[in-house]
Amino acid sequence: MNKRPMLWFALPVLALMMLVGASLAGAVAPTQAQPTCPRLVITGHPAYPPVAWAAQDQIVGAAPTLVREIAARLGVKDVMSKDYGSWERAQAAVRDGEADAIFGIYKNDERAAYLNYIEPPFMTDPVAVVARKGAGFTFGEWDDLKGRKGVTNAGESYGDKFDAFMAEELTVARATGIDKAFAALLAGQADYMIIGLYPGRNEAKRRGIADAVEFPPKELLSSAMYVAFSKRSKCAALQPGFAAEIKTSVDNGCAQTLGIGGKATACRPTGANSNLSRESPCNGEHR
Repeated sequence: MNKRPMLWFALPVLALMMLVGASLAGAVAPTQAQPTCPRLVITGHPAYPPVAWAAQDQIVGAAPTLVREIAARLGVKDVMSKDYGSWERAQAAVRDGEADAIFGIYKNDERAAYLNYIEPPFMTDPVAVVARKGAGFTFGEWDDLKGRKGVTNAGESYGDKFDAFMAEELTVARATGIDKAFAALLAGQADYMIIGLYPGRNEAKRRGIADAVEFPPKELLSSAMYVAFSKRSKCAALQPGFAAEIKTSVDNGCAQTLGIGGKATACRPTGANSNLSRESPCNGEHR
């Protein structure tokens, strides 16, 4: 078992906060937002720290901070972050136009029917397979999951390719929440669980079950994470500005790439935050 939980947690949140800081360091006077967007309603995953998590009816974390700062520079006076209670309901809110934008979302064809994805993505997210410790579970490739029972959170997508493989080749149940997915795994109702690597490790630590589960060293996959706007949003005029701001941060060398082993790379911001180290400790709890 890896004995560096704080480092696993610190790297992604530090890298993403560096992206926010680097973008702020190069900020210029805000562009006036279109009068048709008096309020920008944003949402995200309620249980995906350090990227996003629910707190006091809002979604907080590194990703919503990034979105808020960009919106402010584009002249938006009122940004409302809203927790819809589940990842499924957050997606439904942007699909129906109740929320204008969603962050920390993977791209797939179904979502593209109701979302406008902002290019480029703001980070790359590793996805892991989790097993009960001591169960003798080994994982090296997707085919190793065949014939075994899996579980994942309701509303999750892992990209069109793996989604299709999962539907056609695997038996994977959907749990109504990450906590229930872990419970199913530990109760033996599932042989493995699929979850983002960093929220998975953080949730296992928070629940006090880090010593009862293990994360095989091989990642399931890595997927790009986006900010996306609802096609029903009245704030569509903000999309080019968001794309330019995120691209500037990425081009400045602060795009987050989280590879095998959880190492953050290509995150060397310029300006006010250039003295930050990739390996700086992360102080404070985020759940």
